[in-house]
Amino acid sequence: MKQVNQRAWFFLIPALIVMSVNAFIAFMTVINYSFIDKLPGLPSLWLGLENYRGVWQDNIFPSALRRQFIFSFVVLAIQVPLGILVALGMPKRGIGATISLITIGLPLLIPWQVVGIIWRAYTRADLGFVPVILSWFNYSYDTGLNPFDAWVTIVVMDVWHWTPLIALLCYSGLNAIPDAYFQAARIDGASRWKTFWVVTLPRLRSVLTIGILLRFMDSFRIYIEPFMVTGGGPGTATSFLSDTVVREARAFNFGPAAAMSLVYFYIILVISYVFFQVLTNVGTGNEPVQEA
Repeated sequence: MKQVNQRAWFFLIPALIVMSVNAFIAFMTVINYSFIDKLPGLPSLWLGLENYRGVWQDNIFPSALRRQFIFSFVVLAIQVPLGILVALGMPKRGIGATISLITIGLPLLIPWQVVGIIWRAYTRADLGFVPVILSWFNYSYDTGLNPFDAWVTIVVMDVWHWTPLIALLCYSGLNAIPDAYFQAARIDGASRWKTFWVVTLPRLRSVLTIGILLRFMDSFRIYIEPFMVTGGGPGTATSFLSDTVVREARAFNFGPAAAMSLVYFYIILVISYVFFQVLTNVGTGNEPVQEA
């Protein structure tokens, strides 16, 4: 058996050490702040688990958590099916495939701050085209006063920005499926829906697992885009978990902010683990063996 030279991994060791040290210091600092009451220029006061109890006793964090779950569920429910449909409609080869890949991938190249600026310009009452178009249908669109308009705008913006990620992942997964599977389905007389359900979708499970996990974690920490477009308002309509933690930290409530961020972190960790287990194990049960 030919041995593979693994010495190239040693080049990663310095970077891994630096990243690990930086992450460890930041993580331990947050843990330390979560157990104390700390104000600039004053000595620290040990509180124990008081900051963690305050996370759930105050309705600020639970309300933001509910809004976050609703938002993440809605964007995933839209982006995953839409990404699959876009991937199925893209050309498989030729110049059309190249143009499609470049066009679909353009939103992913735009930084989060720029996305927020773009959509803020789109939705401004004085120069945005969205209020103008909706005014043709006698609808008064205003993200500064109408919570529903603000929330829908953030959802549409996130779908526009991140659906291409799901589409590109599914496109690569579709191209990796051997044609023999589809030929066998056609020989068996399977319909297009049956072929998609039995052949295509199971073969996309691995890329969909990656895409759903990435999009869930990213949607669960969304901050810059709503801040740029709506500032978290009107009221708290678009104030999600990241914005709630930042507001606490800006108010010099470092202990509660640290406790919130750790609870926030563990929620993402647990849900991502559950998602991974469900998505990797679904449909993998042992089928009964039929004896001849």
